[in-house]
Amino acid sequence: MHDTVLWVLGNGTVHAKTLIMTWVTMILLLGFVFLCKRNLTSGTPGKLQNLLEWIIDFVRGLISDNMNYKKGSSLLGYLLSLILFVFFANMIGLIPNIFAPLLDHVHFARINEMFGGAIFSARTTTFSSPTADVNTTFALSTITIVLVLVYGLKYKGAHYFKHFLEPYPPFAILHIIDFVAKPLTLAFRLFGNIYAGEILIAVILMIPGIFAFGGVIPMPFWLVFCVFIAVIQSYVFTILTVAYVGQAIEESH
Repeated sequence: MHDTVLWVLGNGTVHAKTLIMTWVTMILLLGFVFLCKRNLTSGTPGKLQNLLEWIIDFVRGLISDNMNYKKGSSLLGYLLSLILFVFFANMIGLIPNIFAPLLDHVHFARINEMFGGAIFSARTTTFSSPTADVNTTFALSTITIVLVLVYGLKYKGAHYFKHFLEPYPPFAILHIIDFVAKPLTLAFRLFGNIYAGEILIAVILMIPGIFAFGGVIPMPFWLVFCVFIAVIQSYVFTILTVAYVGQAIEESH
């Protein structure tokens, strides 16, 4: 559905479209937070301030429900950024690429290959979600597993690794498989759900008679469902991150 354009940076390469859409996602996220705090007040808050405060309280509740809040409070900033980033990254793939005809003539950095073309073509139906690239989801899940190790070692030291040998040393292989599977399942769950949603949106928009039965009837229902999936997947990724860290620092682990 999306062309793969690689930019060469030094001795490495990056997925250009994913990188650009990640930047766009971060800009939208920063803009949202700026709007929420623009008229910040300790009195009667506005709707946007109320929304941001609710999200902060929600994430704070996730932490306190899964671990000692004093130990996990330092995660609040990251988890807040995580849930918002994943949500915005998921949602951006639902935005129609109405700029495709204009970008078709921009050859700089091969922009035309990534975003140019005819509207509703297979290549440019919508913008692509960064989370529809498995590299992005693997990066996020890697951060999660690193946090598990960091917090486990921070509060338990070398004793953290003792649970790999419980209840008997031969079970170590099972614990190792479980440890490795956590970031894999996190990454593929998020990637699979978002990528599948983008594929189906592209298919629906390319159905003949798009402005009749092809678009008017199925599209609104599918968009609502995709928004629901975007919300659920951002929640699932965040709550599992909290749960994994909580398991690493709890006394019985």
